[in-house]
Amino acid sequence: MTLTRAVPPGGGGLACDRRVPAIRRASATSSPTTSCSGRRRCTARRRGANRTTAYLAAALVVLGPTLRYVHQWYAEDSAVLEFEAELGGLTVHGVDILRWNADDRLVEFTVMVRPLRGLQHLVTLMAAQLERS
Repeated sequence: MTLTRAVPPGGGGLACDRRVPAIRRASATSSPTTSCSGRRRCTARRRGANRTTAYLAAALVVLGPTLRYVHQWYAEDSAVLEFEAELGGLTVHGVDILRWNADDRLVEFTVMVRPLRGLQHLVTLMAAQLERS
């Protein structure tokens, strides 16, 4: 798997040959997989997938207008994507850390943001967006 930097005219973006679409499918799924061993486990997976989808959708609304990925690093089962965005006149910098399993299912998604004022503002905006959804 390789992540590639695609720079269309007038903007930047990330393209992925295989994993990013699989990650989108994994995070957007609302039904249990056939490998579920019990109802409780399947329900937890659904809840986790639904929560992940809600957070990613809120982040796209809050950060989307100015979100720009500037660097990426990857391995066979993971990727780190560095981004910048403008929030209320403040430039925030951050990284998305993604890890997926052998079935190309997203198993970890971590976001780190700085500076602290930007993180605090982002938390406020995300909470408001999640309330609206």
